[in-house]
Amino acid sequence: MPWPILFLICALAIAYILLGYPLLLWLLARHRVKPVQKRFEPQTVSVLIAVHNGELFVRKKLLSVLALEYPRELLQILVISDGSTDSTDASVAEFAGQGVDLLRIQRAGKPAALNAGIQQATGEILLLTDVRQELEPDSLHYLVECFADPEVGVVSGELLIRKGGLHEEVDIGLYWRFESWIRNQLSALDSMFGATGPFYSIRRSLAVPIPEDALLDDVYLPLTAFFRGFRLIVEPRARAIDYPTTRDTEFKRKVRTLAGNYQIIGYFPGLLGPANRMWLHFVSYKLGRLLLPYALIGLAVSSFGLPKPWTILAIAVQLAGYGLAVLDPWIPTGWFLKRLSSPARTFGTMMIAAICAIQIFFVPPRKLWKPTTITSLKS
Repeated sequence: MPWPILFLICALAIAYILLGYPLLLWLLARHRVKPVQKRFEPQTVSVLIAVHNGELFVRKKLLSVLALEYPRELLQILVISDGSTDSTDASVAEFAGQGVDLLRIQRAGKPAALNAGIQQATGEILLLTDVRQELEPDSLHYLVECFADPEVGVVSGELLIRKGGLHEEVDIGLYWRFESWIRNQLSALDSMFGATGPFYSIRRSLAVPIPEDALLDDVYLPLTAFFRGFRLIVEPRARAIDYPTTRDTEFKRKVRTLAGNYQIIGYFPGLLGPANRMWLHFVSYKLGRLLLPYALIGLAVSSFGLPKPWTILAIAVQLAGYGLAVLDPWIPTGWFLKRLSSPARTFGTMMIAAICAIQIFFVPPRKLWKPTTITSLKS
């Protein structure tokens, strides 16, 4: 293939993934909104919290769950301790008199913990939530409202990130808000491709066993409902509050989630064909994110084959962007250039994570699970 043609293909692919598809999604979501019938009909709810060594968060988490504005007689609260070795179990036991049950299992990973919790669940609705995020009091009420619509199978809450003090925490927060925006547009059209992992609900009748090596339990479980014809939506009024994370922590999480996308395609090959009623969006969004770094590599390589002066211009522009990312650690925080270099570094980090995600084909999935570090909690 001639170098200029390869350059053009890569440039168009990059432009479509980063700019064209978000614009298309915005236009479609404005003109093809699929409303959700919302009406509060009280249902029994099982709150499942899978946790491993969550002593820093578990008390605040349970207090936020107990403060939910929802009939207590309709709530089952179950903490599944995945082989915790810290004071998590003792902290949970303190809440036994308030209707919180502890289920302790041997260390087997989050999917196994959720499977154990689902087996013990008695509610018509399952609320799956992580230990770190605190829930707003009216959040469960808003989630349950959405299940009045018989087409809705999974409802995610909105995850809000506390304001970070570091530039990189601010950039990650901006990145997450962009991701949330995409999910909200997809929800307005029909469905997301998964759920907001730390805080989502699903009909108990749709819950199935999760493969214990699954990296994205919050994608696998919802997609089983999606392929049964149900919608996966977001309810923005149901909110959970999370701590900001650093670029290093987000890099590890992104490697796992992008590797999980490869795994999900293996579990659900129908995502790439006509069985997926949102095929265009999956290819443009999820598959596009996996292919984006390779398009950038193709763009860089093909730049050397362009006729002058275009080759000089193309190489100079790319070097400027990559140079900003590389120099970011040494650019003082107060400088104006930091507003460009920090996002450039964050973007570069995400692209490297996408390349590292291919290790899913060479290492056991469990090796890609890394603990989350919260800088703001460090002494």
